[in-house]
Amino acid sequence: MRTGRTTSLLAVVAAAAFLATPAPAAASAAPPQPRWQRCGASTPAALQCATLTVPLDYADPGGRKIDIAMSRLKASRPKERRGVLLLNPGGPGGPGLELPVDPAVNLGEEVRSRYDLIGFDPRGVGRSSPVSCGLTADEQDYERPYRPETFAKDVEWARTVATKCRARAGDSLRHLTTRNTARDMDAIRAALGERKISYLGFSYGTYLGAVYAQMFPRHTDRFVLDSASDPTRVWQGMFQGMAEGADAAFARWSEWTALHDREYGLGSTPAEVRRTFWDLVARADREPVDSAGAPLTGDGIRAQHARFAHVEKAAEWVAALKKAAPSAVAPATREVPPDNDASSAWAVLCGDSRTWPRDPERYRHDAVRDKALHPLYGDFASNIKPCAFWEQGSEPPTTVDNEVGALILQNEWDPGTPLAGARAMHRALHGSRMVTVAGGEGHIVNGTDPCADRALGAYLTTGVLPPRDLTCGTPATAPSNPPRTT
Repeated sequence: MRTGRTTSLLAVVAAAAFLATPAPAAASAAPPQPRWQRCGASTPAALQCATLTVPLDYADPGGRKIDIAMSRLKASRPKERRGVLLLNPGGPGGPGLELPVDPAVNLGEEVRSRYDLIGFDPRGVGRSSPVSCGLTADEQDYERPYRPETFAKDVEWARTVATKCRARAGDSLRHLTTRNTARDMDAIRAALGERKISYLGFSYGTYLGAVYAQMFPRHTDRFVLDSASDPTRVWQGMFQGMAEGADAAFARWSEWTALHDREYGLGSTPAEVRRTFWDLVARADREPVDSAGAPLTGDGIRAQHARFAHVEKAAEWVAALKKAAPSAVAPATREVPPDNDASSAWAVLCGDSRTWPRDPERYRHDAVRDKALHPLYGDFASNIKPCAFWEQGSEPPTTVDNEVGALILQNEWDPGTPLAGARAMHRALHGSRMVTVAGGEGHIVNGTDPCADRALGAYLTTGVLPPRDLTCGTPATAPSNPPRTT
């Protein structure tokens, strides 16, 4: 699951076994000092980059090595510097090297004055020994609805992706896990000469941060998790959680849109609005409808489930589709993520968990069931994935269950990491506090709600968590309303 700063899951995650692992050798020995230099001509001169060499397999520290690309933007007021704040944009597969200078990351001068902001491309991503499976554009497209007549092709697609990845990058894939990325983060900490790190992670980055806190609690300082993943549903359950959240958002949208029938003409009751939508889906399945110059089938409409988290924008979109004539334009070239993005994402999604079913018929059963339970997106979520044919990762996933302090930020209507998942993360991190934006729409809180941003800034600058969980208002009302304790 990516932030809006990159893309959604893929584009947008535990088992009972927990393998206790010591800090990496790079963290216990005296690591070489990073050689900092300007990242590139297109980036600000103040953003410096360096490369850190780490083991591909931390169980074999003398074996094959890989590079981790990292960046640093120094604290603006060195005399007030507290330490380092690592940043992760989400994913899995999201590059984070330029995150310290990304204007979408809203931290404020008080935070920037106290921390060196540290970006990094996770292992296998971007400049960090990037992995590639040689996937075609079609093979990178994972949005595959369940249909009986196409299921065999979907199984073949999943098998092909897994086979290509095993052939092209098999030696690396089993080590591209969240646990090893957490070890890389601790190697970065050691190379920077820091006793502890602070952290801001978005979406999948919240799970990465929670795993780091579980593995390295003594090195964990101030952690902020924005739009949190459910650590108990890694990773198949996270897809299904999106389907559950999509239905809830769709029901809310239907109610809101019925109250605005005069503006949109989609129905004066929620039932009428839903009927209008499903009639549109059926019509588009017969003949695609035009959407901004590109044809959309009914499945293509359902695949955009995340739109319904934003009720007004979704109503405008559906009303425009309803008015559109059947599309006669040729299919446009689909903008897809690069192969490295998809390849590294599947490596984590499949390698992190050992709970993916191996039998294709299990996926068929789940897709049929979930399409009935969650009509908008359930079959997309539960249809077969390459993980059915993937080799297991190097170790079991992490059970997150600790007392580490953290601040969790969450929109009520988040299509990528639904509210229920963030609450599960809150329960797993017993020392955490949660800020919920009531009525907040969309994936990622930072920069959208002043009330939540104030809570983030106060925690990072003072180190003091709120005494209780907080509820902020919607983005429209938050500036005039103080946080409410709950």
